[in-house]
Amino acid sequence: MDVSIVIPAYNEKESLPELFAWIKRVMVSQGLSYEIIVVDDGSTDGSWEQIKALSSGDSAVHGICFRRNYGKSAALYCGFKRAEGDVVFTMDADLQDSPDELPEMYRMIVEEGYDLVSGWKQHRKDNALTKNLPSKLYNATARLITGIKLHDMNCGLKAYRKEVVKSIEVYGEMHRYIPYLAKNAGFTRIGEKRVHHQKRKYGKSKFGLERFINGFLDLQSLWFLSTFGKKPMHFFGYSGLLMFLVGFVMTVWIITAKLVHQAQGVRFRAVTDQPLFYLALLACVLGVMLFLAGFICEMISRNSSDRNKYNIKDQL
Repeated sequence: MDVSIVIPAYNEKESLPELFAWIKRVMVSQGLSYEIIVVDDGSTDGSWEQIKALSSGDSAVHGICFRRNYGKSAALYCGFKRAEGDVVFTMDADLQDSPDELPEMYRMIVEEGYDLVSGWKQHRKDNALTKNLPSKLYNATARLITGIKLHDMNCGLKAYRKEVVKSIEVYGEMHRYIPYLAKNAGFTRIGEKRVHHQKRKYGKSKFGLERFINGFLDLQSLWFLSTFGKKPMHFFGYSGLLMFLVGFVMTVWIITAKLVHQAQGVRFRAVTDQPLFYLALLACVLGVMLFLAGFICEMISRNSSDRNKYNIKDQL
């Protein structure tokens, strides 16, 4: 099969018939074999009944229905697991992503050799204050931390080589950082394509401003896990050692200064009367605790079931 299209849907009943018809028209015009996998993320508006009705009239339409709302990452994980196409697309169900972009993104994967192609909604049709400005700040931060030069990392319209979606695990709210997950899995050919963004035609957005705060926290977690996940001692050990040395040097300096002043007959303060002494002791204690935390994390990491899990590109 040429193409799999994974579509997470949450209360998008009105848009689904139009979206499926649009996708079918594009795929048929390109002569591509395809499947549409729509994941109903616990909708309450009758979206699942709509999906079943569409599936009964088109064998290319498949559906997965969650019992409750689990989030976009869970929907993509299940969709990726079921996808069989050589190229896997993701797109939102709200008609803001245009299926007319799919053929060119497919060509970029197949002919130009990209592992992943991300859409770039250069001219967004959203509210500038609540969507555009926070999105620019979020993407600038993501580029700085991940090193991936994408203008719109969170764009729902993306194309992947099949090996990519089968090699990564999307969980929590990490759908925002699939390019980073792919990069950490060894898929470094990541491209970008400007795509047309349309105004929402039905319903309303399911995401609020809190997604940017959550997204930043998730990015920090992902960066830490990808950098120190298999070598936690490198973080906790270095941090603990540095803090202990700072505290130890401060303690020695305070005690030495007191002894020198005492020997010279100069007026001096007792060591225990100096707040800096207690800060130095605190730094020593925290340094030891961080160092021990590194040892514990190393023990957990070494006993992990996937400690020797690697993505192998080829074998002879």
